[in-house]
Amino acid sequence: MKIAYFDCIAGISGDMILGALIDAGLPLATLQEQLARLDMHGEFTLQAQRVTKNGFKATKVDVHIPHDAPDADHLPAHSHSHGRHLAEIEAVLQHSRLPASIQQRAGQIFRRLAEVEAGIHDMPVEEVHLHEVGGVDTIVDVTGALLGLEALGIEKVFASALPLGGGFVRGAHGQIPLPAPATVALLKGVAVRGSEIEKELVTPTGAAILTSISSAFGPIPSMTLKEVGYGAGGRDLAIPNVVRLLIGEQEAGSVETLALLETNVDNCNPEIFGYLMERLLALNALDVFFSPIQMKKNRPATLISVLCRPTEAEALTAVLFAETTTLGVRQMRVERRCLERSSETVVTPYGAVRVKTARLPDGSSKRAPEYEDCRKAALEHGVALRLVYAAAEQAAA
Repeated sequence: MKIAYFDCIAGISGDMILGALIDAGLPLATLQEQLARLDMHGEFTLQAQRVTKNGFKATKVDVHIPHDAPDADHLPAHSHSHGRHLAEIEAVLQHSRLPASIQQRAGQIFRRLAEVEAGIHDMPVEEVHLHEVGGVDTIVDVTGALLGLEALGIEKVFASALPLGGGFVRGAHGQIPLPAPATVALLKGVAVRGSEIEKELVTPTGAAILTSISSAFGPIPSMTLKEVGYGAGGRDLAIPNVVRLLIGEQEAGSVETLALLETNVDNCNPEIFGYLMERLLALNALDVFFSPIQMKKNRPATLISVLCRPTEAEALTAVLFAETTTLGVRQMRVERRCLERSSETVVTPYGAVRVKTARLPDGSSKRAPEYEDCRKAALEHGVALRLVYAAAEQAAA
């Protein structure tokens, strides 16, 4: 599987994503040809050039808007031109010749932007005017990123934690603090980190694109590295103003970054453990398990472990604090590799049973009947559970 990892050294923006894709091997002509399907004739041209950022060679992409184009307003390259309402952007996408999948995904990204702005200004989504993120340049950034990833054959995207700058920037409604409110809202549930740089490092467009295409934010996943590309931002900073794109091949089976929550308890009523597991699983924990341990003062105790997606960690930690006697919960990032799997229902002499099939890296497969289905069939027919298992495995072979 071909994967991409965005190492956000100095943050992320739409034009930095385009620059990184081109620097990693996407032909500019291919991107231009695909973007022509937007059918916004004469409203923009796309240019790319090699630049140096603190010694790093990178590709800088600019969307040039002609002075007589509807969005021009005498703006320099890649300035945020006058915005549009969501319905206008959706009309541009729907009337384009872009693939239906790109139209849909781009529309979802713009809807997220509109919903965030609507929440900030307490108004209906339909009435939101997307000032900074509704212009031609943003439409090009969003659709270009999706088209570029598809052209490069990227099947899955990952990203690093995002560095958030500071300071203020002038927007359509005056001075606003950085990170911009829209950016902060888009990054809920995403790993972020602080930065001493008093500039906008993560733009709303960059945040919207990356949070929509990335499966996880964290360390570099395991891969065989094939290509490296650098996309440049417009400013010169104290650090290299680039995003680094790593493209590689990953062995069969997906790798995802998860959170592992752990806590040791030696004074908790063991009767609550069953109830605790039920609560944690109901709140989307992927796994919950208890291990006997020996703590200080030679006390027997229980290690409570909860595996979950990073976005669920806060809610699950709150349950651990509320339902147990613990005073602290450890949180770690772990990688989980999963085999590709599918499910089918087979017919056995004891009724229908679901069977999961997992594909191994060498192309072979292994099967496992669903326990609950087998248990139900065994009880209904008064036979040994192992006989139902054997019948399901034979039917699936």
